[in-house]
Amino acid sequence: MSEGQNTPSLRDVYRPYFSIGAAVNPRSLVSHADLLRTHFNSVTAENEMKFEVIHPEEDVYRFDHADALVQFAKDNGMRVRGHTLVWHNQTPDWVFVDDAGQPASADKVRRRMRAHMETVLGRYQNDVYCWDVVNEAISDHADAYLRPSRWMTALGDGYIAEAFRCAHEIAPSALLFYNDYNETKPDKRDKIYRLVAGLLDEGVPIHGIGMQGHWMMTEPSIEEIRDAIEKYASLGVQIHVTELDISVHEYVHEPDKSSAAARVFDERLEREQADRYEQLLQLFREYSRVIRNVTWWGIADDETWRDNFPVKNRKDWPLMFNEQHQPKEAFWRAVNFAK
Repeated sequence: MSEGQNTPSLRDVYRPYFSIGAAVNPRSLVSHADLLRTHFNSVTAENEMKFEVIHPEEDVYRFDHADALVQFAKDNGMRVRGHTLVWHNQTPDWVFVDDAGQPASADKVRRRMRAHMETVLGRYQNDVYCWDVVNEAISDHADAYLRPSRWMTALGDGYIAEAFRCAHEIAPSALLFYNDYNETKPDKRDKIYRLVAGLLDEGVPIHGIGMQGHWMMTEPSIEEIRDAIEKYASLGVQIHVTELDISVHEYVHEPDKSSAAARVFDERLEREQADRYEQLLQLFREYSRVIRNVTWWGIADDETWRDNFPVKNRKDWPLMFNEQHQPKEAFWRAVNFAK
């Protein structure tokens, strides 16, 4: 079945459960505008609100792309998720060095973090309802807790709490999230829980956990995802699925171990991906009391970061709409669940 007049709206079908989002960029706001207007009621900037893009130099802010995204959302009745304020990646070097090129003092880095938040949060105070305040701060290594980063080097382990307190002071009405990947792996899940539980115990204003959801066809298992949702929900915070996509490649980081390079998205693969999405969305609906937003990291398969990560120039088909912007079987499973 093709996209057309009788195609249900994904956002309307899921309105009783959670909002439906997509990561967008300046190109997709034009090239995928019809899909966005029809099926989504939430947008996230793919890169345009990240530190290095919006604030490349200490006295330079570039708001043109972020402003265009916010205006598109306003014009089409969409909400905006802010992504992201404090991250070890895509943060310019100037934040962490002084005028002599040496490591900046903690006070200087702290002032720069606050100035960035005052400017960005202040600009979008009435337009962005939630922010991924800190992104990917947990280590992937079993024997380590927090990821080493220049933020932590400058400000110590307390930089996460500082970031949330600062964001809340500047934008007291915004919902504030901690966001991470591999969020269902038991060791990392438990560390994320420890982090957020500790922040809550300290009275730090944190309102939610972002489960990125960069998953594969069989991993993580539905049971692992359920366990993570249950554990995070026990903290009394909201959950957003912030960056959902389902890679069709079995060996995500090791293409030579499979026929991935020559893989074709045929009917069998489309059916298997649809099975996976059907299971996931059924699970999300089950937990809609705590899952308040599900955002895909992209819109359609003609433009997806998965084509170049983790293996460059390896075609993937991780989204709900195909390269011609037509609904895939996964879409029809998603909208026909009640029939």
